[in-house]
Amino acid sequence: MTERSGSESGPAHKTLEIGMALLIGAFGLVVIFGSLKAGINWGAEGPRAGFFPFYIGATIVGASAINLWHAQRDDDGRLFAEWGQLRQVMSVVVPTAIYVGSMPFIGLYVASMVFIAWFMRRLGGYRWLTTIAVAVGMPVLTYLVFERWFLVPLPKGPFEEWLDL
Repeated sequence: MTERSGSESGPAHKTLEIGMALLIGAFGLVVIFGSLKAGINWGAEGPRAGFFPFYIGATIVGASAINLWHAQRDDDGRLFAEWGQLRQVMSVVVPTAIYVGSMPFIGLYVASMVFIAWFMRRLGGYRWLTTIAVAVGMPVLTYLVFERWFLVPLPKGPFEEWLDL
């Protein structure tokens, strides 16, 4: 981590480059090991299930190794971002991750109502009446369009099942 004078401080670009190269390389290794379990050789009917994923995983690991090598060579002291900028990004990423993670448990419609309301009040500063109207209106509109008009069922939680939607 690099500390700068004045208001410029945050994680170093090099640190994040190395971290991402290692993370993506680990993903490639997971793909390789999964492919080995499925079989990477040729069977009587052709390539087995792990044949192509194995080479994709190997390519990912190779590309990550190249990125890691380049990241370790370059040390110009650049910042990736300032802490204030990262806080702004996290103010969107964290609620979005909670929204996606809660959807299997509370359903699309309730999760969307809470998600929309959170963003409108917290980041948008809208009045309560506007927030409630949009937070309730959008999931209702989504339900009518997808479930009633297109006949596409969307993930429901206990509340929607209780309402028999």
